[in-house]
Amino acid sequence: MSSASASQPFLPFALPEIGEEEIAEVVDTLRSGWVTTGPKARLFEQAFVDYLGDPSLQAIAVNSATAGLHLALEALGIGPGDEVITTTHTFTATAEVVRYLGADVKLVDIDPATINIDPAAIEAAITPRTKALMPVHYAGLSVDMDAIHAIAQKHGLKVVEDAAHALPTTWKGQRIGTLQSDAVVFSFYANKTMTTGEGGMLVTRDAALAARAKVMRLHGINRDAFDRFTAKVPSWYYEIVAPGFKYNLTDIAAAMGLHQLKRLPGFQTRREQIAARYDEALADLPLILPPRPVHAGDLHSWHLYVVRLSDAAQIHRDQLIDSLFADGIGVSVHYIPLHLHPYWKERYELKPEQFPHSQKAYERMVTLPLYTRMTDDDVERVISAVRKACGR
Repeated sequence: MSSASASQPFLPFALPEIGEEEIAEVVDTLRSGWVTTGPKARLFEQAFVDYLGDPSLQAIAVNSATAGLHLALEALGIGPGDEVITTTHTFTATAEVVRYLGADVKLVDIDPATINIDPAAIEAAITPRTKALMPVHYAGLSVDMDAIHAIAQKHGLKVVEDAAHALPTTWKGQRIGTLQSDAVVFSFYANKTMTTGEGGMLVTRDAALAARAKVMRLHGINRDAFDRFTAKVPSWYYEIVAPGFKYNLTDIAAAMGLHQLKRLPGFQTRREQIAARYDEALADLPLILPPRPVHAGDLHSWHLYVVRLSDAAQIHRDQLIDSLFADGIGVSVHYIPLHLHPYWKERYELKPEQFPHSQKAYERMVTLPLYTRMTDDDVERVISAVRKACGR
């Protein structure tokens, strides 16, 4: 570590912002005696629908976005013999849920301008086995959802949005979660734009999908466990109607979510401020800065701030990372594309040259710290360290 950073504490890549309201709500939950899925999980689901602003939606709280994606695909009937198209430039959870169901994953390349899935690559990858599309709103920037829905309508495909990064992202003024997709899944993991520690939310207008997901969320039981355990008359009888999963969100987690959701607009404003400062201070460096929304007025959630070294850069990506860590700055890489991981590479015989844009982005990208607990001084530390690493 350099002498400059030795006097300052290490700046982590991400930290959640948990306030006294969240802590008090969790304590209240613990004292209530109802700590698993119960009244607060229901309140959180309703609050989430209210936040999205569309009463036709249903929200199903789950213990992870991975669980939500799995439930959505299962409810849509995805199974052996089917194919689901998604991007190679994502975390493995997006694709692995397809394999849980015995279906196959078709990975496609990104648009280098946005790092989001390329609609033209989707169109080229469709086969008679294709049943669904899973766009990922990378870093918090909306995918071109008009193009996605047009392709889905043309080919009779389902759309499940991986919106793990996309709260509160908008597309043409509409919040992600309120468009015409069959299902949308959000993440509340510790480093996301709001957190419940672990958790996620499946959102849909499809009543049959919602009903199936609710049953499969908790072991395939045909009655809500909360209703059974709070009833004032004997209600012990239930039936298992399917081999379900254990995907419910606890009231302890939901208690956090109730207050994190209220704070989300302020969180987004702060993230936007940090991103704007980065944009201003790094503009003259040999970096490709993150793309902004295509449509004026749209919100980027700024879950991640990802820079890419340009062709003019005099250093390699790993040198940039090493330099930043030496100066006490935690950074990451989002993502090692799926086509480079042994399981996906070997199962589908994938090669980097099939995904030139994702491959090039990966080789040059670094994710800088961006979270609401960062002070202005923290932001300036990051800027100074990046400029130093780039020789400025």
